[in-house]
Amino acid sequence: MFSFRTTSLEEQLDRALLQGDVACFCTQNCWDTEKGRYMYDLFSERGNLRTIFSPRDTELTPLTNHIEFTEEDLNGLSAIVVEIQDVGSRYCNYTKDVFRLMSVLKDMKDDAPSLYIVDHINPAGRVVEGTMPSSVQEAYVPKVAHRHGLTLGELANLYYHEIGAKFALHVISALATDSNKQLMPWTIAPASDIPGLFTCDMYSGGGLWNNTNITPGIGTTRPYEYIGAPFIKTAAAEPVPLADGILLRPCSFTPSCGRYEGKKCFGYQIMLEPGTEYHSLIHTLQLIRYFKERYKEFRLEDGFEAKLSDQVLLDYINGNVELEEMKEHVKLEEQKWIRKAKKFSLYDDMPYRIK
Repeated sequence: MFSFRTTSLEEQLDRALLQGDVACFCTQNCWDTEKGRYMYDLFSERGNLRTIFSPRDTELTPLTNHIEFTEEDLNGLSAIVVEIQDVGSRYCNYTKDVFRLMSVLKDMKDDAPSLYIVDHINPAGRVVEGTMPSSVQEAYVPKVAHRHGLTLGELANLYYHEIGAKFALHVISALATDSNKQLMPWTIAPASDIPGLFTCDMYSGGGLWNNTNITPGIGTTRPYEYIGAPFIKTAAAEPVPLADGILLRPCSFTPSCGRYEGKKCFGYQIMLEPGTEYHSLIHTLQLIRYFKERYKEFRLEDGFEAKLSDQVLLDYINGNVELEEMKEHVKLEEQKWIRKAKKFSLYDDMPYRIK
């Protein structure tokens, strides 16, 4: 059973929420601006909060990026309320944790608690980039484009149908939540490596760097805007690929954690000109191919192919497909994804591709 609710979580009169044992599955983004409290405080005040599933460390601790739980933790619950901030790309770890939760609930069959998703606006907007998975892919990732243009509630609606789930799924509209009206969706950082306004626009491509030996600035204050490694040269003559509306500034940085912790890296800051709609995925693929051809030290690492999950895009990186052919493939796949996405949209505005 699926339902879309247009009133706030507090106004829901379901017995499971009022009297049952409730678990909250959340990040720091579950802050209620009107009440000045977190979502789980509602159930704590009601006296029916069983447990909270959240990232294991402080909210901006680098490299803390999953919400852990077991099936045993879910036994005996009446409801699980999810409130996280999806970031618009299919590799978001907290979103994959939600889909793992949904898969476990499906396996619990009649013993599964009801699932409530408190929806949020997508900070990456309705823009679509890339292709749906067509080869080996990461676990708990639905068949959506690299930058999908949907909200978490819409993604949950899609995944629910993809896996043939039967448990009760209820989505609380983002338009019913005061924090969505008062705060921009990136005001509270969704994760330690998604700190600000431009991060989500760059993550759909930039997330791929995490499976190479070039760092996307993890351990700096501007992840996914900076890319680099100790072996990169940034001389003026370097023919680094550009994209419309993008400037590349040669720079250096020293990450405070993660890959190359404490080591000086050389690379580039990706800067968006005002009003630019940046196709991060295509530009990142161009940069990856360039670095692969330019530096013998560069390598793709474990998980890269599963994250990319598209043979044509991989062939482009490896020099077997040219740029225009790759772009045409992406265009057709984006159109295909948009047709699919519209079936699961819960709001008036629809996903669209960058022309």
